[in-house]
Amino acid sequence: MFDLGMLCLIAFAFCIAGFVKGMVGLGLPTVSLGLLSLFVDLPTAMALLVMPSLVTNIWQAIAGGEFTSLFRRLWLFLLLAVTMVHVGAELFTMVEMLLLQRSLGALLLLYALLALVGKTPRLSPIQERVSSPICGAINGMLTGLTGTLFVPGVMFLQAIGLSRDALVQAMGMLFAASTASLGLALYWHGLMPFDVGILSCAALLPALFGMSVGQVLRGHLAQDLFRRLFLIAIGGLGSHILLS
Repeated sequence: MFDLGMLCLIAFAFCIAGFVKGMVGLGLPTVSLGLLSLFVDLPTAMALLVMPSLVTNIWQAIAGGEFTSLFRRLWLFLLLAVTMVHVGAELFTMVEMLLLQRSLGALLLLYALLALVGKTPRLSPIQERVSSPICGAINGMLTGLTGTLFVPGVMFLQAIGLSRDALVQAMGMLFAASTASLGLALYWHGLMPFDVGILSCAALLPALFGMSVGQVLRGHLAQDLFRRLFLIAIGGLGSHILLS
């Protein structure tokens, strides 16, 4: 099914996607899907990214030394983000997907532009406690509906004032939990052929290599520069969703 040239292209796609994720903490599914769709069909591309996305998110979630404190702070947000994935999946046939995806893309792009020209919104401790379960539930539902893992979860995590590395680690926790839930759904519905599943596991190597390089470079970035790159990445993801 996959010749040597195709395998090299797949490895290159995941290396680039891993590098982006290592730099800013997100973007592996979007970047890899965009590159893979140039030479494989979309269902195959989605199946290929499951293991690289899951494992890199787990790595991102446990690296950084703040897992315990972040989990104590975010457990309710994460719990609802995971459980509501299945509710969103049940509503899949009842919602106009194209309109919803365009709306999500526009929301991400608008958020990034406003944050780049002004200040990022900040939530007080009381506002954080109130909005945490709400944002988690909405994020999970939209994940189940569209496969988009980061609306409004990433915006919530940035608004509660996490540091650069804590923000990246918290996003890894959110993405790992959400990707695991989506991966199980993919398996249950028979959308993961054996040969594609094996290749998805093999794609871990270039993805992890790219991510490790990106993480090293991120460690040399100033906080303000990281914030700008992060918001540019968010805007790029929004634009991709909006225009695709």
